Amino acid sequence: MCGIVGYIGKDQAAPIILDGLSKLEYRGYDSAGIAVFDGEHICTQKAAGRLAVLEHMTRGGESMKGFSGVGHTRWATHGAPSDLNAHPHTNKKGSIVVVHNGIIENYMALKKKLEKRGYEFTSETDTEVLAHLLDYYYKGNPLEAITKVLHRVEGSYALGILFDDCPDQLFAARKDSPLIVGKSEEGCFIASDVPAILKYTRTVFYLDNQEVAVLRKDNIEFFTVDEEPIEKQAVTIEWDADSAEKAGYEFFMLKEIYEEPKTVTDTISPRIKDGEIRIEELKFTDEELKNIQRIHIVACGSAYHTGVTAKYVIEGLVRIPVEVEVASEFRYRNPIMDPEDLVIVISQSGETADTLEAVRESHKRGLKVLGIVNVVGSSIAREADSVMYTWAGPEISVATTKAYSAPLVALYLLAMKLGRVRGMIDDALFARLLEDIQALPDQIEMLLGQKEKLQHFANRYVAAKEVFFIGRGIDYAIALEGALKLKEISYIHSEAYAAGELKHGTISLIEDGTLVVALATQPELFPKTVSNIVEVKSRGAFVMAVAERGRKEIEKVADYVVYIPYTNSYFANSLAIIPLQLFAYYIAVGRGYDVDHPRNLAKSVTVE
Repeated sequence: MCGIVGYIGKDQAAPIILDGLSKLEYRGYDSAGIAVFDGEHICTQKAAGRLAVLEHMTRGGESMKGFSGVGHTRWATHGAPSDLNAHPHTNKKGSIVVVHNGIIENYMALKKKLEKRGYEFTSETDTEVLAHLLDYYYKGNPLEAITKVLHRVEGSYALGILFDDCPDQLFAARKDSPLIVGKSEEGCFIASDVPAILKYTRTVFYLDNQEVAVLRKDNIEFFTVDEEPIEKQAVTIEWDADSAEKAGYEFFMLKEIYEEPKTVTDTISPRIKDGEIRIEELKFTDEELKNIQRIHIVACGSAYHTGVTAKYVIEGLVRIPVEVEVASEFRYRNPIMDPEDLVIVISQSGETADTLEAVRESHKRGLKVLGIVNVVGSSIAREADSVMYTWAGPEISVATTKAYSAPLVALYLLAMKLGRVRGMIDDALFARLLEDIQALPDQIEMLLGQKEKLQHFANRYVAAKEVFFIGRGIDYAIALEGALKLKEISYIHSEAYAAGELKHGTISLIEDGTLVVALATQPELFPKTVSNIVEVKSRGAFVMAVAERGRKEIEKVADYVVYIPYTNSYFANSLAIIPLQLFAYYIAVGRGYDVDHPRNLAKSVTVE
């Protein structure tokens, strides 16, 4: 959540910072602010609402002259969205400026101590405590003041800090909230995420927990929280800068749906060599893979839904028991885990707070962790014992699409690898699976060609008040993601149910005209799902079905049918999700909503 951008260098800072913040709008925010050192003192502007308000106030940054500064887009946690609560926050004199992502858990205790020492607070935020605490400890050495503050705060933070009597320096620090540092010939940068600075540099450093960076226009120094200097290796970002732009699409979400064939190809192709699955970054020996007794998949949101699918795939193909857990539940209970168990965590950003804590909890118990992430160098990528990258490139829209499809196929590959190593998949079955998984990108491309039909159908249900998604087995996993996509961008109440549970209460909600989306891609469960469709139809439902090509009999019971190409039933999710993503997209567009920035949501959930 929230966005930080900072710059110090040869160019005017404000336009660069505002441009960077615009690339972070997908993270979700309710106010924005900027602070720039103008040569004499630090000037600050902030405003509630969209970034466009701040851009207008500063004439695109032209009215704020200076070569160093920080900017922020805030997501309210402490205090309502307002000009006063917006970042940056300052000490009383305005000589120290702070922007902050995260939550300071002991801010009330710190605030009371500062008030006793005469400090006055003007906002409702936890961040203002940091500004006054820095003022209290600052005796001419900014690094010393910062490290003293960091020793005294509890919680999570990514910080950008300016001191007006150190105009040639910009400071950054982090703990449990993402922050990167970048360097170019023109200057140095801090940012919450890569897209903010991709236009200016591809050379970045990832700050680890409780590290501090001191940036000057031509160099960067790194320190521990105890002020000990450390060396860090730069990472070169391989993303194409154009991939973070809309490229003519009305919304990033639609662009990213259309990128799914390439995303799936990029995730699959490098790992299929000489007719075998070769996951070269997998740091587990075949013997270790053979000894796995149970797999725990831990994730949040859409990533969790890929895990639900993986449970069916891995248990079916490999015969290893799999438990799938929501990360926020996993970390606060006492799970029963054995030393031979494997934990798989899934996160697009690699920074999801609850999932990252699941990694740490697993390590405390002595378990190996495999991370499936998209962002190279992210916290989960660094802390997991092994990592599979999905190489989906930047995903800007809050509603995930290509970053759902990529880990899905990565999990298929992992299941196939496990099945081969453990002797559960023979040559004939493996050859069929290999053929089917390699066909997925072209099949997704074909489904994208049906967008006009789905748009026409979606237009009929723009005014829907609730939609139910039903399915059995893997179809239930698909239903979970389909319902989430619709609710998060259209604000229509939508829920997914295991179709066999209809009689146990859910069917009481079905009335004339209720839209039910029925997933029927699993051949062995097809007759059962058809009977569930008949059940809801008899109560007045209108049924949209998604079924495998050739299952014409479903047209006798469903009102509208989307057919997907033939694939192995274990891979059906990769195809069936495409029409559901498009359906949700066109419903939301038809209702006039900002598809890329759904209300109350953020791309990276980096706080609890």
